Amino acid sequence: MRKAAVYRNGILAGILREENRQHFVFRYEDGYFTDSSKPAISMTLPKTQQEYHSEFLFPFFSNMLAEGTNLAIQQRYLKIDERDVLQLIGATAASDTIGAVTVQLIEKE
Repeated sequence: MRKAAVYRNGILAGILREENRQHFVFRYEDGYFTDSSKPAISMTLPKTQQEYHSEFLFPFFSNMLAEGTNLAIQQRYLKIDERDVLQLIGATAASDTIGAVTVQLIEKE
């Protein structure tokens, strides 16, 4: 199991967990979830529930990844297996993302 911290504008919003390559969990941090002034990190992960489960990387996070040739270049340059989406998002979305959300890998296999 590996984990990544998910930040919104530098504030820890939740933890993205990879149980295995077919089971991902996103869980809002308690303080972030209960603070009504903090918005959801995405419309597809509303703060109506604290924990979400998926058989694949949530579309919100997979949309943070590059596509096509840029993805292939990143995978080769960073030496990351193409199926290892959590490692790739941790390596490429830790800073300088288009939106307010960043993802930092906090636990490796």
